[in-house]
Amino acid sequence: MNTCTLFAFRIFTIALTLSVVIPSFGQPKKNDPLALPEITRDQVICFALYTVHEQTLKLTAQFYPLLEGETREARLEVKRKGKWMQIAKTNLVERGWTAPFRVENWDDSVETSYRVRHGQKASYEGIIRKNPIDKREFVAVGFTGNSINPGHGGDISKDDLVKNIKRIQPDLLFFSGDQVYDHKRHYDAWLRFGRDFGEVIKDYPTVSLPDDHDVGQPNLWGHNGKQSTLRGAADGGYAMPVEYVKEAERAQTSHLPDPYDPTPIDRGIGTYYTELNWGRISFAIIEDRKFKTGPAGIIPKQGPRPDHILNPDYDPKSVDVPEARLLGDRQLEFLDEWGKDWTDADLKVALSQTIFCGGAHIHGRIGGRLHADLDSNGWPQTGRNKAVAALRKAYAFHFAGDQHLATMFHHGIDEWRDSMYSFCVPSIANLYLRWWQPLEPGKNLKPGQDPILGDHVDGFNNKVTAIAVANPTPEKSGDKLTTRAAGFGVVRIDKKTRDLTCICWPRNVDVSDENAKPYPGWPFTFNQLDNYGRKAVAYLPKLEVNQPNQVVQVIEEKTGEVVYTLRIKGKNFRPKVFAKGKYSIQVGEGSSIKTLQGIQAEGGKKAEVIKVAL
Repeated sequence: MNTCTLFAFRIFTIALTLSVVIPSFGQPKKNDPLALPEITRDQVICFALYTVHEQTLKLTAQFYPLLEGETREARLEVKRKGKWMQIAKTNLVERGWTAPFRVENWDDSVETSYRVRHGQKASYEGIIRKNPIDKREFVAVGFTGNSINPGHGGDISKDDLVKNIKRIQPDLLFFSGDQVYDHKRHYDAWLRFGRDFGEVIKDYPTVSLPDDHDVGQPNLWGHNGKQSTLRGAADGGYAMPVEYVKEAERAQTSHLPDPYDPTPIDRGIGTYYTELNWGRISFAIIEDRKFKTGPAGIIPKQGPRPDHILNPDYDPKSVDVPEARLLGDRQLEFLDEWGKDWTDADLKVALSQTIFCGGAHIHGRIGGRLHADLDSNGWPQTGRNKAVAALRKAYAFHFAGDQHLATMFHHGIDEWRDSMYSFCVPSIANLYLRWWQPLEPGKNLKPGQDPILGDHVDGFNNKVTAIAVANPTPEKSGDKLTTRAAGFGVVRIDKKTRDLTCICWPRNVDVSDENAKPYPGWPFTFNQLDNYGRKAVAYLPKLEVNQPNQVVQVIEEKTGEVVYTLRIKGKNFRPKVFAKGKYSIQVGEGSSIKTLQGIQAEGGKKAEVIKVAL
């Protein structure tokens, strides 16, 4: 970068920084959907988000701008025995006007009314739900792509979504990214998000993950926090000033459980990847873009953009270079530990911005075929395979968004379907269309299945099996939401059978109406055990445990590697393994663990039985 360019870039950075300090930089345009409403001082609290994890409540109240002279202290009260009592207070962070509360030793066995207060008059009320550990069915509702731009479907009401959330009464709300599409006014757009969804967010545990548009750029390869200087940010890093990025992450994630490793990345940008255990479901919250390497300059360019491969005859191995990272070592370590720890958990689910494959062929418009997209988590392939391998070792299901296109995939590493399922939810509103439209029909199709389904490879030669796809149909008559395949996703987890049912709903339907129909291909049901679909090479003896639903960990003795960890269903389980040899098996948890060593893998159908008394 020459001196003149560097000076211009610094001036641009200063201007952007100033625009962060002043929430509405300049005069808002006429009919600006992000313009701050006129409020009285008793309405300065816009909305609140919360989670509860291991008896720790974390709640962030989002404020409108306070005036000079107004107190910067906020108070959290709960209603007990019919009376309000204060349990916490905090100081607002002025950049972004957030009030983060933390309450330890929270009693999650009861539903509790709360209110956030400011000054003498401002008050905002909601409900902290009871931990649904006793519910047989756990329900999560997922969203992505909350655009309010006219071209994305317009500044349309979200009432249909809010009404359906109330009808479903979920145990968790999940916003996987792009809650904000304005690249310079995260604060104003985040307040608008809160005005649209606040009446349900205040009453349900909520996970929100900032993605590329949330931090002010069209694509994001976080590259461990470096400064991006290339238009489109394909060189990796963040284009916006550090304080802008930190403000966006603070607003959207400060209510999440404490980070697994809070050590900042480059330039002091924080981390938020962590675990949330709620209702005996263990969620890994992943930052799949923060450590990812930018492609510009490290791989051969295959099109007009560094991140778009247009040449279908390129060698996929040529872009899987050793220096390219996806989740990074820190997050892979986290997933490894998370996969082994089944404390108070029956199933595992990973939440992240996007899925681990190139999930679309056509981008933007019909005819806009793109062979491979380096913004997808199909690249780099080595990093993708490490992530998928870590998730399948925990028999984890993957729930995500970002692609604008709803898909249901069964992932494979060495063979098709040898790993976990993923559900990518559709955008709330959708301008930039994508289609899953392979040129060759899929293999191993069921009779009557659409040839776009079945076993395929993506543009990086990753093995994927397409189960269901909601392609847009703009050539048909109908409103933009319908023809652009907008909607949301629901995951229902039966903790008794360990079955998971995914449902993809269009916009403007009443999900309680028996005549309402999801997108074709949904609902789709699979079992927890299907998330490690790898075929067995051999089996270990059948375990008969004297206590039900125990944790079983299988360790290959030759390598010391944990093959997988799982809370089994019932008292009987025959572990599968993927190489012959001797294994150790740990059964139980906490202070009650039995270790079986030197167990020889068997190939026969008739199983030896080992009785395990805990």
